[in-house]
Amino acid sequence: MSHVGVGPRPGRSAVMRSATFLIAGALAVPALAGCSDPDPAGKPLAGQDIAPAGRAQIADGGTLRWAVDAVPETLNTFQSDADATTTRIAQATLPSMFRLDATGRAQRNPAYLESAKVVETEPKQVVLYKLDQQAVWSDGREIGAADFAAQWRALSGKDSAYWTARNAGYDRIEKIERGDNDLEVRVTFARTYADWRSLFSPLYPKEVMGTPDSFNDGARRRLKVTAGPFTVQKIDRKADEVTLTRNPRWWGEPAKLNEIVLRTVPRDQRAAALAAGDLDLAEIDPAAARRIAIAAPRPKAPSASAGAGGTPLMGPDRRTLTAAQRRDKAKFRGFEVRKSLEPAYTQLALNGAEGPLADERVRRGVARALDREELAKLVLSPLGLPAKPVGSHLALSGQPAYADNSGAIGGQDTAEAEALLADAGWVPGGPVKKGSDKEKGEKAAGSEGKKAEKSEKAEKGEKAGKGEKADKEQRADKDSESKARSRSESESASASESASESGSEDDGTYIVGEDNKGEESDKEGGRHLAQDGNKQLTQGGAPGAYAPQGTPAPAGAAARPLAKDGKALTLRFVVPEGAGSQTLRTVADRIGLMLERVGIRTEITKVSDESYFKDHIASGQYDLALYSWPASAFPATDARPIYAKPVPAADGSLNVEQNYTRVGTDQVDQLFDQAIGTLDESESRSLIRKADSRIWAAAGSIPLFQRPQLTAARANVANAGAFGFGTPVYEDMGFLKKGAQPSPSASTN
Repeated sequence: MSHVGVGPRPGRSAVMRSATFLIAGALAVPALAGCSDPDPAGKPLAGQDIAPAGRAQIADGGTLRWAVDAVPETLNTFQSDADATTTRIAQATLPSMFRLDATGRAQRNPAYLESAKVVETEPKQVVLYKLDQQAVWSDGREIGAADFAAQWRALSGKDSAYWTARNAGYDRIEKIERGDNDLEVRVTFARTYADWRSLFSPLYPKEVMGTPDSFNDGARRRLKVTAGPFTVQKIDRKADEVTLTRNPRWWGEPAKLNEIVLRTVPRDQRAAALAAGDLDLAEIDPAAARRIAIAAPRPKAPSASAGAGGTPLMGPDRRTLTAAQRRDKAKFRGFEVRKSLEPAYTQLALNGAEGPLADERVRRGVARALDREELAKLVLSPLGLPAKPVGSHLALSGQPAYADNSGAIGGQDTAEAEALLADAGWVPGGPVKKGSDKEKGEKAAGSEGKKAEKSEKAEKGEKAGKGEKADKEQRADKDSESKARSRSESESASASESASESGSEDDGTYIVGEDNKGEESDKEGGRHLAQDGNKQLTQGGAPGAYAPQGTPAPAGAAARPLAKDGKALTLRFVVPEGAGSQTLRTVADRIGLMLERVGIRTEITKVSDESYFKDHIASGQYDLALYSWPASAFPATDARPIYAKPVPAADGSLNVEQNYTRVGTDQVDQLFDQAIGTLDESESRSLIRKADSRIWAAAGSIPLFQRPQLTAARANVANAGAFGFGTPVYEDMGFLKKGAQPSPSASTN
């Protein structure tokens, strides 16, 4: 999993590889109830939208120009600076023993494997791979045991000369050897490993993995040897492009395309590049999606998987288009928007290291104050996507390990939230020491009060250098509340695109909850709408979520502020300040208003996109934050470092791995260990679900919703678009023959 970035999500290599007051009784019933469901995994909330077509309908040849965020720094997915483009290139050019289907399940890749199965369990687990007899590297050498062994040694963690980002799974292997013939590979495990299917995908040639020097540097800027339907022809860093061409030694179905050009185009420039004819395929933000949808021959109906709440992406009445919309209709003629849900979810992270959120009752109180369904609708309903809250930290609907375990903490309940907070000593209207809070601008009573004060001093210095007034940090109560509301309310969905793009915010910090303005919001009847304009948030972007147009602001009276020991309960909510994060901030504002109703004030602090994750999330300088993790087909392996209990390091610091909330329990760790150590798939799923129930109860992170996935594509591009869970099949991508149509029976939209 990764924090998305919806946000800067860590690259696949980084990703793939509670608390004092836990009440066992409250946890046990929901956990058991969830596991009693005969099919708790359900189905994916949204399917792929890729304009599926049979190979006979696709023309031979052509170049697909596909937008990416950047030319990658490395082509080795197992290095720490690998990114989404690294993964895309690897998928097209290297072997993968297993790949994910449309439901997020790992399936044998028939191009490389005739079979792969556990052939022995005692005394040790042995997996036998039988390779396709035609499988060869682009230099003509057969793929074999030597390649598997070289990758195992490089990633085992036993040799620190290899600069690897992870060794999960490879560290459990004891030996790799040739089977009865050159096409067989026997892998013997020293410790049982349930997620053995996660290994050797991708598989690099021994020329890359064989020595530390070749691993560290040999595949950073080029791949001399490949074994996929495409090979890397050229990496042009001046033009910011990577060109993939057909692999003449590929033994499978030949690639339909001659070339795939991965072209770097910033997300805020993709609509212009599409209109100029420079791209054929690009992930886009909701604002661009609405502009492009106008040009489609007719609005796309919501998919069957979108549910009753789904609506078409196209918003305006085409009979009353504005002049700008008519120009867009002409510009984007021949394009369409393909949409699904990303295999990733946005969460609210609660830093439990110290301060009020170190108390599990306070974290649970925050969780019970949130209306997760409202937040899901805020983001997804206007896009015509199913607006259902995510019920698991460890899987998404449709994946085998999924079950909605949110009952372990409970749904939105103001009375219960207030009771939990009162039990922790936070009472409405409690005495606040004179001059300690509003009068002196004291920071949140949260886990990073002192750090936040230093951070804001630095921010003030930067602003002063830009000619801004330092007294912005000392706003009056009424002004700060009105600015908070202005970020969660905006023009209606019919407002022009330019209004969305120009909806910038003032820099600085503002506090939600210093005035009791909820009644006023309620009287307005929810007439105002959440603002759009956020970029598609992906690897390297701003983490969190984006809130589209067309959603009413919440109503409800604010409670009296809570206080304890002379301090008001104010939590520092850190958000990125970039232009592409406007709607992320809108989601944060909406959460702030929900918390205000139970007496919790949120101090929303904007920081630069570049420092958001490194200097705030990873370092723990926040109380509340929004970021995302991708779902994994192998949660026992990939999710463990995200939820492992932090342990003291030798130097006295806290080793949190990827658990940036700093909340964990020994029991969760034990459940992960048990799940990874059994070959009984049903038992492993049950253990994962139990672990998830306990993660919910600890309330270190609150899953909110699956991230939307919007892709602009030329209407004649087939087998490409919004892939959802599925791994792209690069050899089947191409342009439809003249007169050919996608296959409706296979389409999800």
